[in-house]
Amino acid sequence: MNADGAGAPEQLLKSDYEIGATSWSADGRFLVLYQTHPETDGDIWVLPLEGDRKPEHVLQTPADEGAAMFSRDGRFLAYVSNGSGRAEVYVQAFPGPGGRWQVSTDGGTEPVWSRSGDELFFRSAERMMVVPVETEPTFAATKPRSLFEDTYDKHGWFIANYDVSPDGQSFLMVKGGGEEEAQLVVVQNWPELLRSAPQ
Repeated sequence: MNADGAGAPEQLLKSDYEIGATSWSADGRFLVLYQTHPETDGDIWVLPLEGDRKPEHVLQTPADEGAAMFSRDGRFLAYVSNGSGRAEVYVQAFPGPGGRWQVSTDGGTEPVWSRSGDELFFRSAERMMVVPVETEPTFAATKPRSLFEDTYDKHGWFIANYDVSPDGQSFLMVKGGGEEEAQLVVVQNWPELLRSAPQ
């Protein structure tokens, strides 16, 4: 539905199994989804938002795959798979055919591309990791490095439970470790509130 709440919600897809969206291509043409299935665990699908809107498999293997995120140019998908025996972050060409590259080296979940498209962030246990990447003429990644380590809430590895600022210098995360449930407070129109506050 429209972000401003106008209009009625439109059903895009119906499934007999758990399904959810994880990323939208920058050009608005594709929605990438994960779906659980009793025989193949988590699978990655893509739903074209033009034409007949017929969903297509991107990854359907005996392993568990999910958390797929489009690169800024829409040519690659970062995702998580436990096909090696533990969760790792991979990148593969979209829509294919093309290569597949393992990005994490010591476990990885929750990949998020930088807005500039030249970095890929992910979590490895309690560490926030970053790896510089290139997408032209093809994908290439260097060695990941740790940015910081601390305990922050997670939502499993199917959905990133954090976000990165447009300049890639700040993170929005939920601090864990307390007994009380975390609360997120959203303040709308805060510049106007600051202008009208007593000096």
